[in-house]
Parts: sequence; C-alpha cells; structure tokens
Amino acid sequence: MNKKMDLAKRIIVALDVGSREEALPLIRQLEGVEIFKVGLKLFTAEGPSLLKEVKILRKKIFLDLKLHDIPNTVAEAVKVAVKHGAHMLTLHASGGREMMERAVDAAKKEAEKEGTDKPLLLAVTILTSLKDDQLQEIGMPADTSTQVLKLAKLAQEAGVDGVVCSPQEIEIIRKEIGKDLLVVVPGIRPSWAVAHDQKRIMTPSLAIQKGADYLVIGRPIIAAPSPQEAFLKILDELGDS
Repeated sequence: MNKKMDLAKRIIVALDVGSREEALPLIRQLEGVEIFKVGLKLFTAEGPSLLKEVKILRKKIFLDLKLHDIPNTVAEAVKVAVKHGAHMLTLHASGGREMMERAVDAAKKEAEKEGTDKPLLLAVTILTSLKDDQLQEIGMPADTSTQVLKLAKLAQEAGVDGVVCSPQEIEIIRKEIGKDLLVVVPGIRPSWAVAHDQKRIMTPSLAIQKGADYLVIGRPIIAAPSPQEAFLKILDELGDS
C-alpha cells in the first residue's frame, strides 16, 4: 500500500479539458491523485479562479503555461503564479539563462513575501510533439537528444528545479546531469492506450525505471469510461514493475 501511495504522488493528471464543469468532477473522482496539471486551454477558458477551486479541493496545481518572454515579463508572471498557489510552473528553457534566472529569483522572493512555499520551476526542453526534422525546420540542430541535454544543462546552471522532457531523454539527462534536476515526463502512454499526437512516448513503468520523477498523464485517464479505474490500473502496472 505504501509503495502505491508513493507512486500515486508521482502521477500528475493533465486536465486537458475546456471548462471547470469538466475539470472539477474529474478532480473529485480521482481522490488518490495529488497533483493536477492546468494547461493553456483550461487556463485560457477559466482563468485564475479555477486555481482557487482546485486549491479548495486540497489538490496541488501544476500550472503548465510554458512561459517564454523577455525576462522581466516572465518574472512578473512567476510572481502572480506564486500568489495563485502554483505548486509547479513551467517556462521554456529556450528563453535563455537570464530569463530563467530572473524567474528563479522572482519565485523565491515572492514566496518569502507571501509566506508560502516556492513553486517548483520546470524548464521545458523540446516539446514531445517535435521530431528531428521539425527541429531543423525551426533552425535547431536536427538532433533532439543533443538539444534537450544542452537546454537541460542551461536550466541547471540557471537554478531551476527540474526539466520537462520526453521519455527518450530521461537516461541521457540522468547520465550527464545526475539527480540534481527533477525530471518531469509527458508523453506517457500505458500499453493499452493510443498515442494521439505525442510522437516520443513510453509506458509509465519504463519511464520510472529510467529515472523519471513525475509522469504527466492525460487522456488515458481522463478520457477513460472510468477515470478512477484507469488511474488504479496504471498504479497496478507501476506496482508490478
């Protein structure tokens, strides 16, 4: 039971829905889930008031807005996220060292001012929807793993808490950087689920074995006939690995 409870804390359920009317019942159903991801779609639809409702339900918020702007703008956005009680917050590593450093500093100072915990800042490396040839189209070297590692090292130097990468890059980050950074992994699909638009995917048990700290799972859980049963099925799969 303790092992399953520990594993449950490492699963972040992505609320990839368009309204609070869809999101809140999912949160209530999934009692064993501690962290829920609020991304661009849901946040744009409902705004900060939804975050307050998630907190009322005593759940932690992974605010996945992938901030990417000039350093001052990102720093100010981070301050607001702290006030809204974000437990985790994403920003793009490709925004550069100064942007990330300013975000880290803003998060620390605002948390101290508010008397609350500092959110975990996570640097997004390369989106899991991109492949090598698509990187080349946008002017990056057509080598996903090399680019992910470069951005992860930059994020580490800037003082962020962790990175977001595809499952395929877990091992190279652990090998080259060690355990100094949290590794948060989307693109997780149980063996019984379909891939949808994710191109660099992996099963939950293999991702954990390779060194992932947190798994972000959306549609395999929230689109299931019974989200709670799907969540428990994933826990069973992890527990048997």
